[in-house]
Amino acid sequence: MEKKVGHYSFIIGVIIAIVLGLALPLGSDTTVWLTSILVVLGLIVGFLNVTGKETKEFLTVGTILVIVAFAGNASTTLNQVIYLGQYLSGIFSAMLAFVVPSVVVVALKDVWALGQNN
Repeated sequence: MEKKVGHYSFIIGVIIAIVLGLALPLGSDTTVWLTSILVVLGLIVGFLNVTGKETKEFLTVGTILVIVAFAGNASTTLNQVIYLGQYLSGIFSAMLAFVVPSVVVVALKDVWALGQNN
């Protein structure tokens, strides 16, 4: 059952990130609530959806995504694309709001597991 909750949280999170990304340029109070929901869903995915063998791969991919987005200044770069830039930038920012909490939770779980093995 926990696996299904994590799986559905991931799917819902991606859908909300896309919707939020498209809505961010419009601006509204709803975007604050959707961003908060994304963070909570990211935490749920981190706690319930990523376990065992997939931990290392998830941490690698998630960390690369966060580093590239931050160091590559993706939001600013994508914002310069004609017509679609502001929407691409919004989607990317929303995805990060979803991915970062899950990566942090999975990393903390992995550190905890490493400490338990000693």
